[in-house]
Amino acid sequence: MDTTLTLQRPTLEKTATSSAAMAILLVFMLTQIQTIFANDTDVGLCTGLSPTINYIQEQKEKELEFDKEIRYKYAGARITEVEKGVKHIKMIRYYNDRPVRINLIELSTDVNQDLEVVPAIASDTLSAKTKISKIAQRENAIAAINGGYFKPQTGVPLGTLMINKKIYTGPIYDRVAMGIFDNSYGMARVQLKAKINTNLGDIKIDNVNQPRMLSTNTLVYTPDWGITAPPCPKYGKAIAIADGKLVAESYGALEIPQDGYVVVAPEKVLNPILKAKKFKLDIKMNPEWDGVNHIISGGPYLVRNGEIYVDMTAQKLSAIGGRNPRTAIGYTKDNHLIMMTADGREGSSIGLTLMELANLMKEFGCVNAMNLDGGGSTVMYVDGTVVNRPAVQGGIPLSHTLTITQKKYS
Repeated sequence: MDTTLTLQRPTLEKTATSSAAMAILLVFMLTQIQTIFANDTDVGLCTGLSPTINYIQEQKEKELEFDKEIRYKYAGARITEVEKGVKHIKMIRYYNDRPVRINLIELSTDVNQDLEVVPAIASDTLSAKTKISKIAQRENAIAAINGGYFKPQTGVPLGTLMINKKIYTGPIYDRVAMGIFDNSYGMARVQLKAKINTNLGDIKIDNVNQPRMLSTNTLVYTPDWGITAPPCPKYGKAIAIADGKLVAESYGALEIPQDGYVVVAPEKVLNPILKAKKFKLDIKMNPEWDGVNHIISGGPYLVRNGEIYVDMTAQKLSAIGGRNPRTAIGYTKDNHLIMMTADGREGSSIGLTLMELANLMKEFGCVNAMNLDGGGSTVMYVDGTVVNRPAVQGGIPLSHTLTITQKKYS
């Protein structure tokens, strides 16, 4: 009996000592973790948890503040949360006792950093049109509206369009456009600064992938235009450049190289550079907008630097006056994007004038805002459904749209 007790005692003491040591170690670890939380250091270093508690709390506070702001701003309207950071607002406003049906999307990428705003074209080439639902579904869009003006016969966008830093079309009449950056927006009237550099001299480019406006214009057509560049004008000529070298010339329509472009210009402009050994297309915009990811064009301005500013005549848009269905985009001082449609041309919704549209965009907090294509083009898509009531069910076929999508991480 004594032998048995003598053997067990050291074991019990060892166990007690180990337990005490474990308790001390656990207290030490908990203290260290609390210190990490207090210093807002990534908890993942000790626990594998990420992001930090503070970050999660900050994001929740941003969501609550955004929700509060939207409810206050659009008091009395029907508000739906489409996605975290994306609100759909429906309301009716009255003008001379007659109704206008309005749909808005307000987006805060500060609340949801996984969302982005991107233009999207109807097909692989510019000469195409399709309904908004088809474009939105292809892009997995959370929401979308119709984009800027386009040539009805072909669908080619009329005005500046850049997607993922690639210029698809150049500006017309220096019309206003919105630039979309990583965490902000910009708005300005845009001009093209383009030329072809060669070892025999440079030639100025008047536009990119746009219909010819003057026979004297020098135009560039890339593979985004389609298979073949438009025919040459009177006294005109076309040259094809591939991999920086001249590969073909013609007085008629010319096929566009997949690794190059076609220049269509007056023959007297092209002749001095035909024997050049190197060709380089240099396209810039004014303003340059360093870091811009996308650009979408419209016009006229509605709000500029916080003030009502409708420069319809300056942008050669006098034909779009009157009371019509309208589409507009703008952004607030804290970089919330606002997309808006107003139905028109019917008894239950009479549409808006440009001044009424401008006043609404300012009321909703836009520091800069512009008109997009309206009339029969006006359409808004939210979470799988066209939410306004265009004259043609589902909206007419469009050239391009502006979409809100989930970011695609590589």
